[in-house]
Amino acid sequence: MVFEPHGYSALVVSAPGRFSDALAGLLPEAGCSPVCFAENVAAARRILLDRSFDFVLINTPLPDDFGAKLAVDLCSSRGTVTLLLVRAELYDEQRAKVLESGVFTLSKPTSPQMLRQALQWMASARERLRATERSAATVEEKMEEIRLVNRAKWLLIECLGMSEAEAHRYIEKQAMDRCVSRREIARGIIQTYA
Repeated sequence: MVFEPHGYSALVVSAPGRFSDALAGLLPEAGCSPVCFAENVAAARRILLDRSFDFVLINTPLPDDFGAKLAVDLCSSRGTVTLLLVRAELYDEQRAKVLESGVFTLSKPTSPQMLRQALQWMASARERLRATERSAATVEEKMEEIRLVNRAKWLLIECLGMSEAEAHRYIEKQAMDRCVSRREIARGIIQTYA
């Protein structure tokens, strides 16, 4: 059961025991590599300072904290998909607390089959996040190009006395004549006149 098109990095936050051992065998089978482990919230936060993960699986309760706040923090600040595993009697309460943050919640005890399904849901969510991240990057690149072109136009207006329409036409024509982007022409104008 290898997930495509990407491999997924994973962090398991769980007190040592059978559950951690079971996940250690299940995650590589599910396309997760590398897999890191933390025994409590403090250790997880230290690890997360150095790197991010596609998946974080939190087996509650943890020795130093329950773990729900960590799950919410991860979903609100990163492109991380988080799974919170909680005892059956706490499931409804914890699910209600983390639902709006986008945290997946799974009741325990659970089976390997259910964990595999949860990992598949997490993979789907991560792919959707990747698509959103790519889209946001594209929009940001377009915004940056607009800012550069506008700055170049104003420099042409100030330094060469062109009208805004003439400056716009000049940048467009230079880009077409040289077979380069408007961004490159704008950068050249900015270097020359700024």
